[in-house]
Amino acid sequence: MIGTAMPAQIKLDDYILDTLLRDLTGHDRKPAAFLVYLWLAGEQSRRKAAIAISYQDLAENTGLSRSSAQSSVRWLLRRKLLTVTKANATAIPCYTAQFPWRRT
Repeated sequence: MIGTAMPAQIKLDDYILDTLLRDLTGHDRKPAAFLVYLWLAGEQSRRKAAIAISYQDLAENTGLSRSSAQSSVRWLLRRKLLTVTKANATAIPCYTAQFPWRRT
């Protein structure tokens, strides 16, 4: 008998589905940005670390074009829903999903 592993479940803040979904897709008209944020936040939760990923790999993981992934990242940075660090100008960026609605 071949066993299959159950994928890990990720707990999402209610805010992500109740507010951020409508804000990014309806108000900002950036549904691709919501997908990118959701994927990055999920990966960050699974890995317990920031995500180093190229635009091409991000596009493949979200089902978007590279340019859509790139413009989504720009929008999320502008909205302060992501932060980015790079070791140098040509390094793969490392993204950290931010949760500004959480109280510290």
